Amino acid sequence: MEWNPETLNFLSQCFLNTLSPLPEPRRRAEAALAEAADRPNYGLAVLRLVAEPTVDAQISQSAAVNFKNHLKTRWSPQPNDPVQFIVPDPEKEQIKSLIVTLMVNSSPKIQAQLSEALTIIGKHDFPKAWQTLLPEVVATLDKLSQANDYVSVNGVLAMVNSLFKKFRYQFNTNEMLLDLKYCLDNFAKPLLEVFKRTAGFIDQLQASGNANMNALKGYIESQRLCCRIFYSLNFMDLPEFFEDHMDEWMIEFNKYLTVNYSSLEDSGKDGLALVDELRAAVCENISLYMEKDEEAFQKYLSGFVEAVWGLLVVVSNSSSRERLTVTAIKFLTTVSTSVHHTLFARDDILQQISQSVVIPNVMLRDEDEELFEMNYVEFIRRDMEGSDLDTRRRIACELLKGIATNYKQKVTEKVSAQLQSLLTSFAENPSANWKHKDCAIYLVVSLATKKAGGSSVSTDLVDIESFFGSVIVPELRNQDVDGFPMLKAGALKFFTVFRNQISKPVALALLPDVVRFLGSESNVVHSYAANCIEKLLLVKDEGGRARYLAADVNPFLLALMTNLFSALHKPESEENQYVMKCIMRVLGVANVSREVALPCINGLATVLNRVCENPKNPVFNHYMFESVAVLIRRACEQDPTLISAFETSLLPCLQMILARDVSEFFPYAFQLLAQFVDLNRSPLPGNYMDIFAILLLPESWKKSGNVPALVRLLQAFLKKASHELNQQGRLSNVLGIFNTLVSSPSTDEQGFYVLNTVIENLGFDVISPYVSHIWVALFKRLQNNRTVKFVKSLVIHMSLFLVKHGPQNLASSINTVQPDVFRTILEQFWIPNLKLITGSMELKLTSVASTRLICESLSPSDSMIWGKMLDSIVTLLSRPEEERVEEDPEIPDFGETIGYNASFVRLYNAGRKEEDPLQEINDPKQFLAASLANLSARSPGVLPQIINENLEQANQAALFQLCSSYNLRIV
Repeated sequence: MEWNPETLNFLSQCFLNTLSPLPEPRRRAEAALAEAADRPNYGLAVLRLVAEPTVDAQISQSAAVNFKNHLKTRWSPQPNDPVQFIVPDPEKEQIKSLIVTLMVNSSPKIQAQLSEALTIIGKHDFPKAWQTLLPEVVATLDKLSQANDYVSVNGVLAMVNSLFKKFRYQFNTNEMLLDLKYCLDNFAKPLLEVFKRTAGFIDQLQASGNANMNALKGYIESQRLCCRIFYSLNFMDLPEFFEDHMDEWMIEFNKYLTVNYSSLEDSGKDGLALVDELRAAVCENISLYMEKDEEAFQKYLSGFVEAVWGLLVVVSNSSSRERLTVTAIKFLTTVSTSVHHTLFARDDILQQISQSVVIPNVMLRDEDEELFEMNYVEFIRRDMEGSDLDTRRRIACELLKGIATNYKQKVTEKVSAQLQSLLTSFAENPSANWKHKDCAIYLVVSLATKKAGGSSVSTDLVDIESFFGSVIVPELRNQDVDGFPMLKAGALKFFTVFRNQISKPVALALLPDVVRFLGSESNVVHSYAANCIEKLLLVKDEGGRARYLAADVNPFLLALMTNLFSALHKPESEENQYVMKCIMRVLGVANVSREVALPCINGLATVLNRVCENPKNPVFNHYMFESVAVLIRRACEQDPTLISAFETSLLPCLQMILARDVSEFFPYAFQLLAQFVDLNRSPLPGNYMDIFAILLLPESWKKSGNVPALVRLLQAFLKKASHELNQQGRLSNVLGIFNTLVSSPSTDEQGFYVLNTVIENLGFDVISPYVSHIWVALFKRLQNNRTVKFVKSLVIHMSLFLVKHGPQNLASSINTVQPDVFRTILEQFWIPNLKLITGSMELKLTSVASTRLICESLSPSDSMIWGKMLDSIVTLLSRPEEERVEEDPEIPDFGETIGYNASFVRLYNAGRKEEDPLQEINDPKQFLAASLANLSARSPGVLPQIINENLEQANQAALFQLCSSYNLRIV
């Protein structure tokens, strides 16, 4: 695309029309621009349009946005669209030569877009492919700051900040360190110069008493950006330049924490927020230096602790200054766990911290109540799921924990006194001072310490049983489930957190009360009640035994399930994942009678029908399908007469999922169908055979995310409809599916599942016409794309074939592919890889098959191959897995799954029961010893010589030890 008046007019008209309220001109303009974007020099032409002074501001703004978005997708190849047009290199160079100057000279709105565009280029090209950028930026910054043009200065700094952020988040590689060194060499000094120059401007403005608020805003924002760049450049390690100039930085940092910029701070929320953002950035910088180099930072420490402390006393009472509060407390927490912890040792300081910082920040505020009522999901995410580490409530408790690492007894005494004071205050006037009780509960929960490797927590602040009985139980016993909901939520959270310490009789006595809270109108309260029940049912006593059993739940099971399903009808809880997870857990523990099972399956079918309209909460949906699966498994296995009722409720839902192409639910639907097929008796009803016909169509297998679930369903059909399999070409279709799956490394395991199910369920007379084709497919894959996983699966398959159809059929069918190829397979694949087999069932199968092979098929006269096979069997049976199996070095081929969205999620309760093909053999080691003893008795003296010549010394000793343990001998 050439730059000329026609191009200018064409682009101007297009961008103007993209702003049109009429859909037709807007669509035509967007289509024309999309077509033009595939031509060389399009991006350059749009950038020149942005620079054109005669063009209307709206058009320029629209063009700047388009330019930025064009670079996002066209500057470098996109993994999901590798053939898309990419900006040619000559055009890239011209864009890079123009963009910095143009950005600086643009209006603020366009500057913001071009700054983002520049960052996009920089992420790909800087610094190696854009060596001119930093020198140009340095020169521009110097010129702009001297000219006092801080709108443009901040545009440039914002871009540099975006570029340098990579030093905070990316891995510390040699390449990254070289990039950092380049940036430090070229930008550390200019950054300090701009920072000091701006500091001078701020001091002049403060000294003159000139209330030029706009100028001060620009300066403060500039210093904030300098602080963020400082953080990026120092994140990996403290560079020498910054250590040499620490005084200059630290003096200014301290000033920003202690000086009041009244013209901004008193002008309203925006001005105060701007200054607080600078102070928060300073707190992050000094925390970083405290972590990286305490010794170098030591001389500034007491000054900063004093400054931060003074700031905290002021800001802790203000709800609008949370970010500054959090970063300030984080700094003090870092100091409290360092060698300088003695700064917090005095009783009066601990008292002040407790009273002036911790309690004000833990106490509920209006915005907490608003979040509780208006956005329960976010409230729970912060409060119960631990994502609140950057909130003032949690970070205040972290400060106490930090101090307690060195002064545990003192902290315990101070906080215990505060707890007593808070609870006394509540007792004096419960309705007015309920927040004091909430604060006390929150402190106990947040300061509890979790025991390593478990869910159990402990606390030294209170006696848990006593606190639970006097403080928590009255809230749980309260009959008004909607009164003081935040206090009720806190009590339920305490019960949940300390569930291991609450004795079983006490907990069971309170469970009906927790069930009542499922009826609360508060989304948080009924979510916490559901979570409490769900977590209680997971509690284990010593030895891993479940503390709560079906007999404990059954007395109030009907009320519990009724309340859980009722909670799903409450506003905003229609897809409440905590309630659904509780349904799943209860159904997994309780004895589900017919009276409970039928309302539950109908309730779940109703929910399933509703979410099919618009699936939007994957966690809720997973627990819903898991609930259906566990109900099918436990209720129908206990009472088979329920199967038809369950099918009546669920099959229409599953058919609707398939008919409406609700692709997110396909894997779930196939797994539930597999459960129903497993539960039915042969011959299967006609509606299932219709599903079987669809299952055998190649189109059904095109989405790789569906494959594991389809295989699970196919396995169920192969087992239940084995007689029908050899009709209407079904077996050919099944083996065609196997062939497709086994040819790819991403699905070969699934292919073996299909093949092994065929081998398990069909006689040799049925499969014999197809066997040579099966071996050809497997050996072709073995030849073209061999992996360790594939070879192990092949050994397992051949072992299964042998135990089902005999060693003679195995060897002769393989040799029809090529004469004597079975021997090659044994030598090159079976024997060397046998020791890599893992899994108890697989180990038993392969060792027994290999034993039968040497004792029934291979002749001891072929001593080397016989001996090597025995050596591998002994290795497999005598050595622990970690000794014989190396970590699999294979890297999955991600390229094969690109472009596929739906992913398979296995339903735990819909899994296929693993069946042992060798139920008659209990001990594979005894089977080996007995088989060898019998064989040697027929030809005395032959086997000891072969063993001596071919087995490793350690394996010889292991074999004779094995035989003697069963009182058997090889003669």
